[in-house]
Amino acid sequence: MPRLLPPAGPQRTLALAQLSNSVGDGVYYVTSVLYFTHVVGLAPARIGLGLTVAWAVGSVVGVPLGRMADRRGPRGTAVLLALATGSAVASFLIVRDFLPFLVAACLYATAQSGLAAARQALLAGLVSERERTGVLAHLQSTLNAGLAVGAALGGLAVSYGTASAYRTVFAVDAVSFLLCALLLSRLPAVAPAAAAASVGAAQGVRFQVLRDRPYVVVTLLNAVLLLRMPLLSLGLPLWITERTSAPEWLVSALFLLNTVAVVLFQVRTARSVHGLTTAARAIRRSGVLALATCAVFAFSAGQSPAVAVAVLVAGSVLLVAAEMLQSAGSWQLGFDLAPPGRIGEYQGFFGTGTTIARTLGPLVLTGLLTGLGALGWILLGGLFLAASSALSPVTRWAAGTRRGDAPASVAAARSAA
Repeated sequence: MPRLLPPAGPQRTLALAQLSNSVGDGVYYVTSVLYFTHVVGLAPARIGLGLTVAWAVGSVVGVPLGRMADRRGPRGTAVLLALATGSAVASFLIVRDFLPFLVAACLYATAQSGLAAARQALLAGLVSERERTGVLAHLQSTLNAGLAVGAALGGLAVSYGTASAYRTVFAVDAVSFLLCALLLSRLPAVAPAAAAASVGAAQGVRFQVLRDRPYVVVTLLNAVLLLRMPLLSLGLPLWITERTSAPEWLVSALFLLNTVAVVLFQVRTARSVHGLTTAARAIRRSGVLALATCAVFAFSAGQSPAVAVAVLVAGSVLLVAAEMLQSAGSWQLGFDLAPPGRIGEYQGFFGTGTTIARTLGPLVLTGLLTGLGALGWILLGGLFLAASSALSPVTRWAAGTRRGDAPASVAAARSAA
């Protein structure tokens, strides 16, 4: 079994920082809606509107914040944004109306988006190119472990159901980001990309990523593949409860299965990905597995409870295998296709794929799965397969437009088919 944490040094410090704030995120995911409704007193529709607006703002601002990390230094920017995230969470403890909630939510989403981009830029400055995907796999494992711990803490607050319990776990969430900032501040400093910044300024390109059409297409295709995230949290629970005879407790069991599998096997899965060729191949394989996953889930309708449980567990195993391959491949593409000196800017934009998937995913999944049933699963699987297959030629296109790339890297990309 691979170790949860990477070897001692900057890699381990990054993992511990990830573990810290993912515990807070796990608490937030489990308790936020109930806290905002029961304690703050907001209507569910207003909560949904506020969070949608907040994440839309955060995804837009993530690009300039990532660029700031490139130009001002990723360590200081990451520490500042971790502190801002903790402050935003703490402000939720005192909001009592929609407008203050909206402001706090926008600050939270903006700081979170910027922090993700700055931390990726920091990782790029501290870890060699060949080691990045492996380190990101460790970070994903620690993220899932932290989410599980945070979800357990949040579950305790939900079981008590008191305002004090909810406020206590929100305070824990805020403190987790303060600890994250402390850990990030202990990392070695990474020099700002001054040379790349001056070149970009001379060419009049402020946000180069917005003009990089191949990278934009890669990001959009990856956003399609990221529909697997609301699939696990929304689509599959709706399918289980409305279209199958499986018990409702299976929803939690499958979530736990996914979390544990990623903790145990993400690092091992990522070892086969070490360049554009292997990244494209991993994503193609993930698309095939995703299609198989959807076909298996479709078969669970109309079965006896025992058969439905067995089929859904089998589909969930295929789903987590597809997830780990897609994650490893997309990490490699996101980094390798970003020009030196603009890692934060490009990662800030690449991260908008997650926001797109989380924003549009519920609409797409409910329309397909609850509206079309088994046919919806097949269409969704076909969408995954088409997007994963399209990433190979788009990757070659993107690599071919890069100037100053190592010839071997471009040649490797051209062999990805």
